[in-house]
Amino acid sequence: MVNTMTKLTEEMKKAFSMMKIFPVATASKDGIPNVVPIGFCRLVDDETVWIADNFMIKSLANLEENPVVAFYIWGPDTGGCFQIKGKAEIISAGDKFEKMKEIVHTTKPGLLAKNLIEIKISNVFQCSPGLGAGQKLI
Repeated sequence: MVNTMTKLTEEMKKAFSMMKIFPVATASKDGIPNVVPIGFCRLVDDETVWIADNFMIKSLANLEENPVVAFYIWGPDTGGCFQIKGKAEIISAGDKFEKMKEIVHTTKPGLLAKNLIEIKISNVFQCSPGLGAGQKLI
């Protein structure tokens, strides 16, 4: 994985905004995968995604061992399918954490908002079927 950040295109940001639930994949240091549906996944800017840890157990343990994350954007109205990969940082205090916690509690009172998972996007791949499947887009 490349260590530089990647900026999403307008098409990708529009598709992102249409998603309700994001399938987010992590893996342990030994490569044991885990995929979970995430409801709080926000695009902060062109290269940063926030995920709220409300119920993470295996995913959080994986991220502590291996910060690499992947998720995809796809739905009937997204106009394509994009796989996004990046490096996550677990944030448990500070301004970013407090802002995420406020957003979560405003949207869904009672959720825990235990940690902020901040992902810096490193790669985006095509995941629609066809000749371009798997092609690196950015």
